[in-house]
Amino acid sequence: MTDQYVLTLSCPDKQGIVHAVSSYLFMTGCNIEDSQQFGDHDTGLFFMRVHFSAEALNAEKLRASFAAVGDSFQMDWQIHLADEKMRIVLMVSKFGHCLNDLLFRARTGALPVEIAAVVSNHTEFAELVSSYNIPFHHIPVPKENKAEAEAQLLALVREENVELVVLARYMQVLSDDLCTALSGRIINIHHSFLPSFKGAKPYHQAHARGVKLIGATAHYVTADLDEGPIIEQEVERVGHEVTPQQLVAVGRDVECQALARAVKWHSERRVLLNGRRTVVFA
Repeated sequence: MTDQYVLTLSCPDKQGIVHAVSSYLFMTGCNIEDSQQFGDHDTGLFFMRVHFSAEALNAEKLRASFAAVGDSFQMDWQIHLADEKMRIVLMVSKFGHCLNDLLFRARTGALPVEIAAVVSNHTEFAELVSSYNIPFHHIPVPKENKAEAEAQLLALVREENVELVVLARYMQVLSDDLCTALSGRIINIHHSFLPSFKGAKPYHQAHARGVKLIGATAHYVTADLDEGPIIEQEVERVGHEVTPQQLVAVGRDVECQALARAVKWHSERRVLLNGRRTVVFA
């Protein structure tokens, strides 16, 4: 039986990395299906994603035998089954367009994920989530006890073996401790007007300024609000005749598109962190 795997790695850039990886795969009887690599001259780091097939070797054996190669090049590496769906948690507040989009994409197979649960600080979308037979967790976030709400979220992540948390318009600022605990494992979506149009009704502010491009940015969450490494961005051109309500509709569409692509690429192990930036093998 032939299984499909994905190897991802990053390490200090030097000669021989590609040769070492390809030689290891050849010597272990694996076949390379696809390979992408990038050397960043600014950071001096090398990044690689290899999709390969293997017979009579499971993931544990592959990881054990590859460890020597990883150690010799100081690699940060992972090997995963290519068809293994990533378990994720979606978080939402009162705007449900991204939630609805991700639920539908996951149901139809457009996203290679398994949604373990949906978490919200409100109850508006409990019925929608229930229609997909997905557990819905209402976790209020009182100002006086925000730490307890985050502790419940972390417990859920651990209990459900969740690899990724997606903020699908979850309108709560996460604590530094939570951002650290889930570093590289939380994706957020926001309108790209930040920081120019902060506060309430950003699309109305944009309309008042005659904005010609509507944008959205999907990024990893860090302690620096809305400044985490960017994964994907989407834009749509608009004319002078559009109303604030039409801008909101366009904004919802681009938010859904950018977030869905970011979640898909992350779940396919295509995104590697490169300091404050990302390498995306899309």
